[in-house]
Amino acid sequence: MSKTTADQPSNAVNTICEGTQITGDITTNGEIRIDGKLQGNLQAKGKVVVGPTGGVNGEISCKNCDVQGQIEGKVEVSQLLSLKSSSKVSGDIITHQLGIEPGARFNGNCKMDGQQQPNLREEAKRK
Repeated sequence: MSKTTADQPSNAVNTICEGTQITGDITTNGEIRIDGKLQGNLQAKGKVVVGPTGGVNGEISCKNCDVQGQIEGKVEVSQLLSLKSSSKVSGDIITHQLGIEPGARFNGNCKMDGQQQPNLREEAKRK
């Protein structure tokens, strides 16, 4: 039997440019950078970067995440979540490690564990 490439992480970096607005859910095996606006949920097996002009209104689930823009919704990161000084996050956070620069804004609850957490959505799909 051959393996499907749909489940394997990709080195591809997707970009949603400034001025672009997307409504709907996004799933990627690679990385994604958002400088535009996303109204929907985002699931990535790689890194998610929300640039300074970027905004997400929905849930994010990924391996690593750097936030410079705005997020309204739950953020679930299996490794490192970095909130840069220009970031604004309204919603709950679940992560293994959290870095917050002075000036960053966060309103919500944060749950951290001493152990690296598997991506909860991916685990739910396996069940």
